[in-house]
Order: sequence, then structure tokens, then C-alpha cells
Amino acid sequence: MHVIIYDFGTSSLKTCLFMIDTQIHLVASSTAGYGLYTSDDGGAEQDENEWWEALCSTTRELFQKSDVKPEEISGMAACTQFQGSIFVDEHGNALRHPMSYLDQRGIKEYKEGMCDGIIKVSGCNLFKLVRNLRVNYAASVSAKDPVWKYKWVENNEPEVFSKAYKWLDVCDYLLARLTGRIVRTADSAFGTFLYDTRKGKEGWNESLLKMYKVNPAHMPELIESTDLAGELTEQAAKDLGLVKGIPVFGGGGDTTFVNIGAGCTRPGDTHIYVGTSGWVSTYMDSQTVDLDAMITGVLSVKRGYFNYYAELETAGKCFEWVKDHLALDETGIYLNQIKITDVESKYMSLYDYLSEEISKVPPGANGVIFTPWLHGNRCPFEDSNAAGMFFNIRIDTGKRDMIRAVLEGICYHLRWLLECESRKVKTSDTIRFVGGGASSPVTCQMLANITGRTIETVSNSQEVGAVGAALVVAAGIKGMDVLEYAHDIVKAEHVYTPNPDNKEIYERNYIVFKKLYKSNAENFKAINS
Repeated sequence: MHVIIYDFGTSSLKTCLFMIDTQIHLVASSTAGYGLYTSDDGGAEQDENEWWEALCSTTRELFQKSDVKPEEISGMAACTQFQGSIFVDEHGNALRHPMSYLDQRGIKEYKEGMCDGIIKVSGCNLFKLVRNLRVNYAASVSAKDPVWKYKWVENNEPEVFSKAYKWLDVCDYLLARLTGRIVRTADSAFGTFLYDTRKGKEGWNESLLKMYKVNPAHMPELIESTDLAGELTEQAAKDLGLVKGIPVFGGGGDTTFVNIGAGCTRPGDTHIYVGTSGWVSTYMDSQTVDLDAMITGVLSVKRGYFNYYAELETAGKCFEWVKDHLALDETGIYLNQIKITDVESKYMSLYDYLSEEISKVPPGANGVIFTPWLHGNRCPFEDSNAAGMFFNIRIDTGKRDMIRAVLEGICYHLRWLLECESRKVKTSDTIRFVGGGASSPVTCQMLANITGRTIETVSNSQEVGAVGAALVVAAGIKGMDVLEYAHDIVKAEHVYTPNPDNKEIYERNYIVFKKLYKSNAENFKAINS
């Protein structure tokens, strides 16, 4: 069977055409970028029309790159960035540009809504925390959480708010444009922390909606990620170059599908993802939370299972910053004069070249340490004022040292997240490493050395979320259990074991890395608040 998956990241869409039999094969893919528009007040928005244009152009290109015909497509789904906020009218039209998960304009709303009261834990109202934790083992304890985006629009854009029919996440908005049906998947509903995860009570929790003063009328009907959401409409089919009536499955957020695409479908399986953002996630058959470290169990594609999930908001985004500011041709690093027009090839060529360059720098980056908090940080500490910095630059420091320090800083933070997870749950000794970051053997070995864990990669690592969504679609069509189906199909491709010769230098730098935030928290606040 052939399926189309839309993998929506923070800065680009990758549309994938898969053929699935006893294995999963990527037949063709097409990539298009779109903007992320930030503002000085903490705003981070995107343009829904740029999303749709990317969807249409990449879908049509699939059939130029393959012999597959549009009528051969058996199903579709989307795997998207998570915790966005989109207000739509009754026809599914966006009333304002979508607010990204990175948007943090709701600081005032967060403080007023969550930091009131006399008795507090981690700065939050104890009563409200307890009510949330009883319902879903999570709470809206970050200004970036969707409910504070909702409240920000209510307070600052009353005209938009008054016209809102429903409140959606990214995947739900795309479902509406594809099928005409306005619903939310359960995983995106959970991302609002207004969803009840207790067995037999799954759904919107009326008590939480009342506590946060969210209008119940704005909350859509809920479906599962594995459900058939509807069929491709005639207009969407015309725009995309497809045929009307193709089954469209629920889909959901990227965190929902990556573990499936990584083959981490047994309780205790742990994976690390590095794309624009990054995370550490352990698959669980129960739910838990660590409020101090800002880690909780988010919904899986299968009811009753959870991904215990710790996020680094700017992982690969840090390497994109390197591309823009440290590795430009005029600075002498990226010297390959190859004419490249494809966005993905451009990034991969640069990533490969920089990986080769930093392999010439010894482990520890000659003492330089980088903090990967380019848009604040959420886990294991929440601080929108935190920022990136290079520590310990000396007269003999070179840009290759700095570029290596960026990758090492990402890995140090991922180790920190892994250790925080290990305090609450049993993480696996062998970690699956997926996402664009896993395409570099240098980074894979670095991650093994810094974490002290064996690292495995899989095929189609860059498309791992799309692979997971494709397996969900295929399992739904075949009537199979997606967890067993994914476990049987997804196998390790390469293995990296820690090099003990590098342990001492990385231990020293890691200890310093963890101290840098505490030492500079007040400085970050003084400059950035």
C-alpha cells in the first residue's frame, strides 16, 4: 500500500510517500520551508497560507519524482509540531495567524492565572496544581503552554476571540483543511492540559475548563490519532493534485509518532530526538510527572500508553544558528562551492561538512562550553529569560572549537534530561537516536560518549515521525495493533558505544555546563526580562 504523510516541523514541511509491505520504504519526498515570525514581546507565529502552499507544492512533486499515481494512495495523515494555537471559524478558516509552541507572550496571563494564591509549589498555586495533577499528571506551568496563548488572545485581541468557533492545534487545523471536519486528536487535547487522562474519563475536563475560565464551546469533538477522521474533500484534492475520498487518519503531534517510527514501543524503551527542537522520551504503560524538572507523560497513539517526555526547545535550531552566523562562506568554514537548490540537500550538505570539520577538534572543544537555550528553556528548568552563551573563550579559541561546542552543548543538555527522567522511571540502557541530528556519525558518537549509553540509529531517521504516522495509517487499514506492528518493522541500523577515553573530559565539562544556568539566572533576568 502507498500512504502520504505530512511531517510539519517548526521551519519546514517534509511530505513523504511511503510504500509499506513487510518493510517500510520511502518512495519519494519533497520539502518546502515556511517562516517563523518572532517579535520582541515573545511572540512566535506562522502563516497558515504558507503551510498550505507548502502542502500543495510538495504533494504534487511526489508524483513527479515517482511512478505512483494519485489513485494508488490508500491513506493520509499529518505528524506536526505540537502545542500551537489556532482559532478558527465554523468553516475551519484561521481567524489570525497560528501561534507557535515557541510563543511566550502569555507571561502576564500565566502569572495571573497560575501564580496566584498564598501556598505555592515551584511558584505555582498549589490548589490548581493538585487539581490538574489528579486529572492528567500535568499542568500549565509554562507561559508557552497553549492555555496562556488562549488567554492572551482573549485579553489582547477581543475581536478575534469573539469570532472564534473552535480552538485547534496544528494537526487539527490541517485535518479541517483536508477533510472539512473540525475536531481535535486526543494527544493535541492533552497538550492543552485540560484533558482528563484517567481511565474511563478520557476527554475534556469540565472542572479544569472552569478553573482556567476557558469557554467549553471552543473545545472541539475529540478523536484518537488512529481514527479515520474523514475523507479528502474535492477542493483539497484539487489543490493537492490528488483524488477525492482518500481516507485521512487523525494523526497528531510529532511527539506522538516519533517513538513509533523509532521502534520504541515497549514500556521502558527510550529514544532521543534532535530536529529543530529536541527531547528525551521513555515509553510507558502508566503516567507520572516530575514538576521540578518539568517532565510529564504525554499521550501515545494508543490509549493507556504514554511518552514520558523532556524537551529541549532549541536543539537543531542551534545548529541552524551556526549556519547563519558562524559558518557563512565569508567566514571561511563552508567552502564547498556546490550549486544546491533543494532546501533539505542544502542543510544536509552543510551538516555533513561541519561534522567533518568539528571532528578535527578534540572532545571537550578545547574547553569551550555552549548553552543551547536560544529561546528560553523549559526542562529541567523553566525560564523564558535563559539564553545561549559560549563560556571559556580564550585567545587561541577558533570557530571550529565554537561549532563543536554547540553540538556538545546540545548533547550535555540531552544527558541532563536523560538523568532527570531516570530519577522517576527506568530508562533503557540502549537509546534510539532519531531525527536529523542522528544523520551525523560524529554527533551519534558524541552523544554516546557524553551520555555513557549505547546509541542506536534506524533507517529513515530524518523522517522518523512520518514513519510512525505511516505505520499508524497502515495498521489502521490492516486492523493491526500499531505497537506490535512497529516493533516488528523498525530495526536498528547502526550502533555506537561510548569511548571510555573521552569520559574524563566530558564529565568535567558536563559538571560545569549544569552550573552555568544557576550562575547566570539573575544575569539573564536582568538583561532579558
